[in-house]
Amino acid sequence: MVQRFDVGARLSEMAVHDGTVWLAGQVAEDGTQDIGGQTRQVLAAVDRLLARAGSDKSKIVMCQIYLADLADFAGMNAVWDAWVVPGHTPPRATVQAKLARPEWRIEVVVTAAQ
Repeated sequence: MVQRFDVGARLSEMAVHDGTVWLAGQVAEDGTQDIGGQTRQVLAAVDRLLARAGSDKSKIVMCQIYLADLADFAGMNAVWDAWVVPGHTPPRATVQAKLARPEWRIEVVVTAAQ
C-alpha cells in the first residue's frame, strides 16, 4: 500500500511505501530570504515531513539539491553542514537549475528509510 500525504491535484508532498519515504521537492515559503534563510526553511520542512512518516534526517538515503545559482553553494553548505547528522551524511547531488519561481534559490528532494 502506498500512503500519500498532503495530496493535491498535481502532487503529494510525500509518499511512503514498503519502508521508504519520498518527498516532493521542498522550497522556501519566504522567498525573500537569502540562501541561508531559504536553506533553513527547506531543511525544517524536510524534518517535519520525515517526522510525520516516522523517520528523520539520519535515515536519508539520497538527497538532490537544486540551486538557482551555484554562487549560493557555499552558503547552502554552511547551513547543510550544521543540519546533517555527523556519521549519517547521505549521498547527495547538487546542481544548478532554473527553478519554477524566480524567488526560489533552492529546492531539495529527499528519499529516506522509515
